[in-house]
Amino acid sequence: MSFDLTEATIADVHAAMRDGTLTAEALVDGYLARIEAYDDTLNAVLTVNDAARERARELDAARERDGFVGPLHGVPVLLKDNHDTHDMPTTAGSTALADSQPDRDAFVVEQLRAAGAVVLGKTNLQELSFGVDTVSSLGGATRNAYDLDHRPSGSSGGTAAAVAANLALLGTGSDTCSSVRSPPAFNDCVGVRPTRGLVSRTGIVPLASTQDTAGPIARTVADAARLLEVMAGYDPTDSVTARGADAVPDDGYRPLNADALADARIGVVRSAFGLADESNDAAGAAAVTDVVEEALSEMAAAGATLVDCEPVDPDYLASARVLGYEFARDVNAYLAELEDPPHETLREIYDTGEITPSVAERFDEAGIFDVNPDVVDRNVDYLRRFRRRETLREQTLACLVEHDLDALAYPPSRVPPVEIPAHQPFEELNCELSAHTGLPSLVVPAGFTDNGLPVGVELLGRAFDESRLFDLGYAFEQASDHRRPPARFGPL
Repeated sequence: MSFDLTEATIADVHAAMRDGTLTAEALVDGYLARIEAYDDTLNAVLTVNDAARERARELDAARERDGFVGPLHGVPVLLKDNHDTHDMPTTAGSTALADSQPDRDAFVVEQLRAAGAVVLGKTNLQELSFGVDTVSSLGGATRNAYDLDHRPSGSSGGTAAAVAANLALLGTGSDTCSSVRSPPAFNDCVGVRPTRGLVSRTGIVPLASTQDTAGPIARTVADAARLLEVMAGYDPTDSVTARGADAVPDDGYRPLNADALADARIGVVRSAFGLADESNDAAGAAAVTDVVEEALSEMAAAGATLVDCEPVDPDYLASARVLGYEFARDVNAYLAELEDPPHETLREIYDTGEITPSVAERFDEAGIFDVNPDVVDRNVDYLRRFRRRETLREQTLACLVEHDLDALAYPPSRVPPVEIPAHQPFEELNCELSAHTGLPSLVVPAGFTDNGLPVGVELLGRAFDESRLFDLGYAFEQASDHRRPPARFGPL
């Protein structure tokens, strides 16, 4: 195939299709060949879709008759394997769910297929999304695309590593706290956690439903924006999406403004730099700080005004965690909706003894089964945490307003990817501000440490103001050009 898949964008693919030099089938074949050649090393893809070539041929025939069927016509997409697919198992990375094949697609998967995307396969994840290493009983450990001895972060590490290595054009993840932000940051990609209510949760294996959202992972801001346009939408089976029913502009998030930083005001959250726990890697934290500080200087050089600010108290932010209360309740509810679930409760899955040991240990440490899932909604401490979330949201929005800010900026992780078999320290991830407030955030590549590990910078904005975040991220991307493909996974 003459078309070069390395770093290809949606615009590149569609231009080649229009001029007759590329078909959807050839594109799918090219990515499947890359998966065959490279994924034994990367270990990012759990399942390849046997129907992908047939779907591509159907799209080629449709284009011959009527033109493109939608904005993602023929675009190969990898899905995190907690997204329901009617034609492939949905396992959440667990051998206990290896044979679980729903009879429906997740709402976002329906949206992708309707837009013309080709579901290329499913990616590995931290088992049941519970943690940030991307290791599972079904898939083993995924590796960082830039250094195979290091973690890709998680839980959407399979998608991020695969997209970074050009095993697909686009990918999806889900984010409860960090999962579409730290994996892209660790793999030199773009990730988006949308405003709560912009994207449906229906048909996605939950972790904590009041924090869960699906989100795009891509190599460029423009492609992440196009993907989010398709994923977003009102879902009558997920009432929270009524909040964002009209939030995407009629023309989508386009055109993107390469000069957006010229009049921008960015709040720098200094408390998010440096170690949160002094027992972790101080040299690594210093390396991340250096890269992000340089990225902020690049923003300033592009015209942005930087303002130091502290939107919330970090201890109060941590006190709003609800995952331990919701996990069992929400997984039980998901299983109950399956026609023939292999297990009926999260406890049954745990009791199989099949969960990968490091994840099972996290279950024990977190006391997941100390909470009765049937009475969570009446738990006073749980309800207090919700009140704290409202306060945190108000405080964060007040900070943006009082300082006339377009966004807040900070590193998604205070430390770089750790070396396997060490575990990525959750306490060093700055994921909770977006997760607990429901406000949107965008991660873009910020540069590399001296030993070649990618670092990202996160921009958090106002509710349903993804347009402004995309403009800021695009302007920074164009001014800095920090994305580069991993050397190990070059053209075939």
